[in-house]
Amino acid sequence: MRLDTLNQGELREAVARLEAEYAEHQAAGLALDLTRGKPSVPQLELAARLDGILDGNYAASDGTDTRGYGGLDGLPEAKRLGAELLGVAPESVIVGGNSSLTLMYLYLMHAVHHGPGAGGGPWREVSGGVRFLCPVPGYDRHFAACGDFGIEMIPVPLTGKGPDMDRVEALIAEDRGVRGIWCVPKYSNPTGETYSDETVRRIAALGQSAPAGFQVMWDNAYAVHELGTPEPLLDIMPLARELGTADSVVLFGSTSKITFAGAGLAFVAGAEATLESLRARLALVTIGPDKVNQLRHARLLRDREGIREHMAKHRNLLAPKFACVQHRLAERLTDLEETRWTEPRGGYFVNFDAAPGLAREVVRLAGEAGVKLTPAGAAFPYGRDPEDRNIRLAPSYPGLEDVDRAMQVFVTCVLLASARRKLAG
Repeated sequence: MRLDTLNQGELREAVARLEAEYAEHQAAGLALDLTRGKPSVPQLELAARLDGILDGNYAASDGTDTRGYGGLDGLPEAKRLGAELLGVAPESVIVGGNSSLTLMYLYLMHAVHHGPGAGGGPWREVSGGVRFLCPVPGYDRHFAACGDFGIEMIPVPLTGKGPDMDRVEALIAEDRGVRGIWCVPKYSNPTGETYSDETVRRIAALGQSAPAGFQVMWDNAYAVHELGTPEPLLDIMPLARELGTADSVVLFGSTSKITFAGAGLAFVAGAEATLESLRARLALVTIGPDKVNQLRHARLLRDREGIREHMAKHRNLLAPKFACVQHRLAERLTDLEETRWTEPRGGYFVNFDAAPGLAREVVRLAGEAGVKLTPAGAAFPYGRDPEDRNIRLAPSYPGLEDVDRAMQVFVTCVLLASARRKLAG
């Protein structure tokens, strides 16, 4: 719909039609949720074999009885899984519990109070405070973790190929308080973009010019989460080793959207100095991870080919939902002024930009019609989208029919908010 071609009378008629359409949605008594990128029940059932896969055999490949204490780094076969996901050598991996977010939070706390393995001392002692570069739109929980430690966040725009590296390099050069950058390098949350080779190379080189203790927080959460033809991502750690910056890169990943979201494995990887400094903290909070769960995962997923086969089943469940989102958006919003959205080839989200100033109103309208969305601005530090236009759509959890109904409501809300403002204009 092109609202800019309508005269006032036509706009009033369009608003009246859309308000009637909206009232029908409200009367339907819907209760649909597109807030978070959660695996659906059928996706979780893909890993149901985990529950009985051990069949009484609790011995790991190195003979470890996984029911006992110890093994802070994780089982060899679990470390190999993490290495496959993160593009590093198995000896560069520590296997944690079910949440990579827990490892990220712990690593930040470790850096703030003790200093990262890269040196430079504790971040809490940095004169003028520590600042982090935050590509936007980005992952709200990254920003919440920074906020909890009082780390100031500086937004950096994404370009479709990763963060604006000219801006990143300039900020690091002019502000010696910058101690890190968040990165979701493949199928980024929520834009779905994958970092280009040039971007990865420039990020790997940041440690050459950044202050001591600078950390690239490389959260490769969607490393194998394809919706179509895989997009390649350059492995950052081999590049960093060549450049002499390996101590500045710490990588995270998990099986949260591969097996059981609440009972998977989390991984952290880095240079030996990074891992050694982190082990000192881990040794104080655990006598060893859940090695039984590590063994279950290793036997289910096996290796790179096993992961690929398993994720193909996820793709078969997810792809129709993402296709539905694209169909409903294109059906009525293709010509709407200043409106755009992504068509991701992987990951869990569709990034939607309404016309500036309309995101909060669209989210409000959708909520009052029974469709819950992530709050507008959530993908920006401090929850502040300066243009009030960004909305994250997460279609993974509901069934396909519910996704379709939710998108019909969403499209109506976008059109209604746009037409009302145009009429008031």
